[in-house]
Amino acid sequence: MSMNLAKLAVRRKISIAVRAALAVAFVVLGLFVAPADAAREVKRPQEVFLYEARTDGDAVIVDWKIAEGYYLYRDKMKLTADGVTFATPQWPAGEVHSDEFFGEQIIYRGNVSIRVPVRAVTTTAAEIELDIVSQGCADFGLCYPPQNWSATVATPVLRASAQLPGSANSGGLAGLITGSDNPNADVLPADQAFVADLRLLDAFTLEVRWDIAPGYYLYRKDFAVSGPDTIRVGKLQLPEGIIENDLEFGEVEVYFNSVVFTAPLSRTPAAQTAEFVLAYQGCKQGSICYPPATVKRSVELPEATAAEAAAAAGVPPVSEQDRLFAVIADGSLLTMMSVFLGLGLLLAFSPCCLPMVPILSGIIAGQGDNITTSRSFFLSLAYVLGMALTYTIAGAIVGAAGGSISAALQTPPVIIFVAALFVVLSLSMFGAYEVQVPAALQTRLTALGSQGKAGSFAGTLFMGAISALVVSTCVAPPLVAALMVIAQTGDVARGALALFALSIGMGIPLLIFGTSAGKLLPKAGPWMDNIKAIFGFMLLGLAVWMLDRILPATVTMALYAALAVFAGVWFGAFRSLPDGASGIAMFGKAISLLLLMYGATLGVGALSGSANPLQPLDRLTGNAPEEHALPFEIVKSVDDFEAARVAAAAEGKTLMLDFYADWCVSCKEMEAWTFTDEQVQAELADTVLLQADVTANDEVDQALLEYFGIFGPPTIVFYDRAGNEIQGQRVIGYMPTDEFLTHLDYVLR
Repeated sequence: MSMNLAKLAVRRKISIAVRAALAVAFVVLGLFVAPADAAREVKRPQEVFLYEARTDGDAVIVDWKIAEGYYLYRDKMKLTADGVTFATPQWPAGEVHSDEFFGEQIIYRGNVSIRVPVRAVTTTAAEIELDIVSQGCADFGLCYPPQNWSATVATPVLRASAQLPGSANSGGLAGLITGSDNPNADVLPADQAFVADLRLLDAFTLEVRWDIAPGYYLYRKDFAVSGPDTIRVGKLQLPEGIIENDLEFGEVEVYFNSVVFTAPLSRTPAAQTAEFVLAYQGCKQGSICYPPATVKRSVELPEATAAEAAAAAGVPPVSEQDRLFAVIADGSLLTMMSVFLGLGLLLAFSPCCLPMVPILSGIIAGQGDNITTSRSFFLSLAYVLGMALTYTIAGAIVGAAGGSISAALQTPPVIIFVAALFVVLSLSMFGAYEVQVPAALQTRLTALGSQGKAGSFAGTLFMGAISALVVSTCVAPPLVAALMVIAQTGDVARGALALFALSIGMGIPLLIFGTSAGKLLPKAGPWMDNIKAIFGFMLLGLAVWMLDRILPATVTMALYAALAVFAGVWFGAFRSLPDGASGIAMFGKAISLLLLMYGATLGVGALSGSANPLQPLDRLTGNAPEEHALPFEIVKSVDDFEAARVAAAAEGKTLMLDFYADWCVSCKEMEAWTFTDEQVQAELADTVLLQADVTANDEVDQALLEYFGIFGPPTIVFYDRAGNEIQGQRVIGYMPTDEFLTHLDYVLR
């Protein structure tokens, strides 16, 4: 379970003197508590762990009645009997418990019934003697040694279809199945119907081939390969099968004729002879089904080089944010600054940062017709420095406090304020007024620029600060790494310098673009008015984009429709061209008409309930996508998550928790591109999928983020089949499909 990062940072600041005082206090307290514990009555296991066993058809059921204050470990229970082979028990849901004896385990309390199916019966006796093994503990700290219990029950009776030829419990059934009208006549023994072969593709890859008799098939879900203790077999690479309407399991994926698959091996470099156990289960089409079975095959493993062994050892991959954490914490200052400057340059082209381009462009375009290159440079520099300095200071505060200031700024009042600010700036582009600070403040800021324009530097600095905190809200591995260093090590200086280098890298393209705008923008005439109008509509589009986080999708579509219609009218959709109009004028006319048509289409789409501006008519054409590509179960609170985690662990399933927000661009990228991939969906088919929607950023959302030590979405956390987080394997930021599949291949194996 992830520890709260902020609490960890605070704990490390506890002085030695305070720890010593606490230790003395606990010793003194122990002197008073010990006699009470010593006087506690220690009961025998026979008094606290009561049981009854019974037979139910082809299974044995053990009913436990566990006294209050005591519990039994699930994984310490075993059931055996002479003449009977048991299958995997059908474990009921338990609870995850961590204690000093066995770490984190699934335990049972109170009354619990465990059903154990029978795989084979070879005894002819009417009754069998059960040998039951269990181990449990008391809440006050006592742990009993493993206990052996016994019980006599009626011999289970398997269904006739389970007593198959070639199995250990056939009892001569082959001789009883006779007659040409019997569909089970001439049934092959299992070892003749299904023949396995094993060979090596290389020193660390095993190839398994099954040859299947005509009219027989093998279940895809039941293949398993295990080796000796010195060899670990990775996830099987199985091909797609054929859907068969099976009498036992309904529609299930199977293989006919033959199937070949591979299994990666993790082993020592030394040459050895290894025996592998191949598990399988199959049926004869339209006839009988064999019980689960195994065969053994041996192969000679050649000697491998140390490099080959290291590459195939299955060492857990290190997440990107953890690698960057090491760069900040242990690397030289020059190396750290260089790395994060380059990463910031890459982040500048991500969807989270692109909205800052029209903001800066609008500011420069609004300076008038005769803006110089030097003034464009200094305006761009002011914008980038405002973004970088504010991002650095806010990031240092966030890391030290363990919260997400970006998420906090996604509240409706802040969003409405920023959207209104964009509207105000856009109106100045249409000539409604000129935005200036008070004259007294302008006079003081004159030294920053040319006469009468100094206030624009302060305004640009302010817009850079707002853009950093509100417009680019998605977390990324470099950002999280810097915040982790601040939170975990308390080294605010190195973390802040990494954030500053990251922000400057993000600002370099803006600086180049803003400076060049002084040369690219026309200096006078109607062209300049049109350019300013274009940036004005872009700023209005940003205002709608901001409001999309708090408004219904159809309302946002309607606003985009109105914006496109107004833009089309503004640029002359209804104005006739004069005779002899230039090609540029005709091109502008075509663009204005297309904007008008697109706006009308958006309006129709909004009325039909569409939420996608790129496919506004999807509701009318019947191509509307599902809301979620993956069947996520939504969790809101820590309690919701813990209940789902315990349930997944009790079922022995892996778990994936996705943190999402409507205002997170990278979250929507993951949903639109990665989560819709068929291979990704197939890999996650047997995984419990949870999603925490933290769009509202209310107290419950903040508590959930704090519980996981998460700075913001998108963040994906993985848990193994025992309910433990797979450390160092969180996915932060957008991850393309291929990389995500590689990541899943490790965390889900």
